[in-house]
Amino acid sequence: MTASLVTQLFWPLLVGLLATLAGEALLSPRPQPLWRRGLAANSVHLGSWLLLFGLFVLVLTRPWFAVIFILSLQLVVVQSSNTKSSTLNEPFICHDFEYFWDAILHPRLYVPFFGTGLAIAAIAAGAAAIGGFLYWEPSLVSQWGGPAFLLHAGLLALLGAVLVALGWRALAPITLNPADDMDRLGLYASLWAYGVALMRSAPPAPEQSPFHQLSEKLAARGQRPSDEALANVVLVQSESFFDPRPWYPDIAGGLLANFDATRAEALQHGELSVPAWGANTVRTECAVLTGLAPSAWGPRQFNPYRTLSRHPLPSLASTFKAAGYRTVCIHPYPASFYMRHKVIPQLGFETFIDIESFESSDREGQYIGDMAVARKVGRLLEDSDNRPLFVFVITMENHGPLHLEAPVQESLAAALPTAPWPLPTHLRDLAVYLRHLGEADKMLENLKSALKEAKRPGLLGWYGDHVPILPAAYQYFSPPAGTTPYMLWSTHTRQRVQGQAEGQVAAHTPPDDLSSGKVPLRALAASDLGVQLFEQAFGHDISSDVIKAEPELRSKND
Repeated sequence: MTASLVTQLFWPLLVGLLATLAGEALLSPRPQPLWRRGLAANSVHLGSWLLLFGLFVLVLTRPWFAVIFILSLQLVVVQSSNTKSSTLNEPFICHDFEYFWDAILHPRLYVPFFGTGLAIAAIAAGAAAIGGFLYWEPSLVSQWGGPAFLLHAGLLALLGAVLVALGWRALAPITLNPADDMDRLGLYASLWAYGVALMRSAPPAPEQSPFHQLSEKLAARGQRPSDEALANVVLVQSESFFDPRPWYPDIAGGLLANFDATRAEALQHGELSVPAWGANTVRTECAVLTGLAPSAWGPRQFNPYRTLSRHPLPSLASTFKAAGYRTVCIHPYPASFYMRHKVIPQLGFETFIDIESFESSDREGQYIGDMAVARKVGRLLEDSDNRPLFVFVITMENHGPLHLEAPVQESLAAALPTAPWPLPTHLRDLAVYLRHLGEADKMLENLKSALKEAKRPGLLGWYGDHVPILPAAYQYFSPPAGTTPYMLWSTHTRQRVQGQAEGQVAAHTPPDDLSSGKVPLRALAASDLGVQLFEQAFGHDISSDVIKAEPELRSKND
């Protein structure tokens, strides 16, 4: 009986192991072959298969059914990784398993990239396989009894766990570059390495944030809310905003006329180095709001909001709040996405305005339009609250998947005046993107007008969270650099620039630029942008290393 049971387990186990290697070879880009990965990575792969096979056999009691079930799950991961690599320049990592639940809650944001037809086919095939194996493959428990079955399946799972543990201990540390680690370790070992690293990592300490000490000083000082010299501050994270004209010269030069005019008179502008490509907005968002670079988060950098939901940190919003500001976040999407309903209050925002505060008529394409968001900001600026206002805006209009929208021929003159109609494949998504980019440009001008009309001075920050997902266009032309533009603009730009010419800007501003009243182009990391914005609002320097002494924090009137 025992020999027969071993035989019934051996062949599914061997065939399944070979199939896992074949399935891993479907990854794009493909990892290094087994003989170049090292013994440790191969031990983790073998141990993972034994562990999964043993556990699934224990649950399903049918070894061939267990093989098909595990391989189907692996194929889903492989397809997800290939999709992620082609759109986001990053393979699947352990952190991404939680997005399967997000895909159920927000299918529009995920399933179209995976392939709607493929998703339906996979579900149908899975249902057919479950029914077929339950009907045709007999249960091992019914054939050999419970004790013998539990012993052999349990030993397989235990052996697998031991091999995983031994192999993982011998693995070289991950580089936190998912593409390099996947290439070096393979699928199974890289998933384990990132998962264990995540569990063993510690969240950043509050003292690491450049806003920590400043928040304490401002809270102790007690900024007067009635001080009319304090500016209203609006910071916009514009979805997928970048300037595509240098990347593709056939785009109409006047597409971003308001952006060009604002940049020409900005206090500061330049290219922003963002920790995301195509998606993963919260990586950039978190860097701007907390002032922490990805390196400060370690393995938690890939979804820092999961950490922030349980471990709050000082932020740009909490620092403005300590200075007497009313703090508001606007995001026209369900508040639960990325757990923002938990994170946004933790970051110091008093009010969170989500999609529930908008009407269906506010939609522009698939999402709430940028102009509707601008009107919401305008109404906040008209409020009679005597406190200065800090508003952080996370737009949605230009969020993908862009291929779910059809290009509009009438809008081509303002975006792609020389493009043929019907559009070739590589220009279809780009045309949709450019139409919404024009709406972002209109939003920018609307916000400037609202800030000018308010009683207080106004300060506007604007940046893109990442470049858009345009795989066909990138394949045809070549991908852009991956940086996004940012700028800081004031309703009293000229006065501010001239006033700063004798102060902190003088240290890094050439004489010619000072005499002309212009601040030079300045590249920033996303983690430095919030610091720069606060510096412009309060007129003093703050860095991640040094915060000036208390006397320099006070205004001249104190």
